[in-house]
Amino acid sequence: INAVSFGIMIPVLPNLIKHLVGGDTATASTWNVLFSVTWGVMQLFCGPILGMLSDRIGRRPGLLIPLGGLAIDFLFMAFAPSLAWLFVGRIINGASAASFSTANAYLADVTPPQDRARAFGFMGSAFSFGFLIGPVLGGFLAGEVMHGYLGDFALRVPFLVAAGLTAVNWLYGLFVLPESLPQERRVTKFNWARANPLGSLAFLRAHGELLGL
Repeated sequence: INAVSFGIMIPVLPNLIKHLVGGDTATASTWNVLFSVTWGVMQLFCGPILGMLSDRIGRRPGLLIPLGGLAIDFLFMAFAPSLAWLFVGRIINGASAASFSTANAYLADVTPPQDRARAFGFMGSAFSFGFLIGPVLGGFLAGEVMHGYLGDFALRVPFLVAAGLTAVNWLYGLFVLPESLPQERRVTKFNWARANPLGSLAFLRAHGELLGL
């Protein structure tokens, strides 16, 4: 569901940006690159922080926070009257888009070591399947059929659907999903040094046999 909600916006967001800049393709392309880079930078720095947070307070809250942020961002996209509001939504999304890494940590918590490769394979397949379905759904929801009924607001419909899917995911996490990280296995304090976004490079330096991969 999370991958579907991400994928929905892929074919639609550039057209929404173009609509907000008055149809100027060149200006829309510049803004689209700026939005993408901003999202990536926010995820680079905030992803490790959210990962550490899930080690401290548990996986379930660590999933609920990014899912809530995604739902809010999709609503920003659905109703943003200007590029400035859309940009705020992108910042929120990038800052809270660590749900996949936390989900993998959850999977590691509940899966025996000998079964983890298969479990991570299923997770990757679910991600890929959602990314295939999402753009198709987004293109349909913002396509000619919906445009005939809703006019320009059809560009906003995919984001409302994505917000709804993410909200369902959030409610499932709140009311159904059990916590996977028991209290005794949680870190006792928040270590900012471990929230370093380049920490994985130090890991590779310590395990040179992985560098080729």
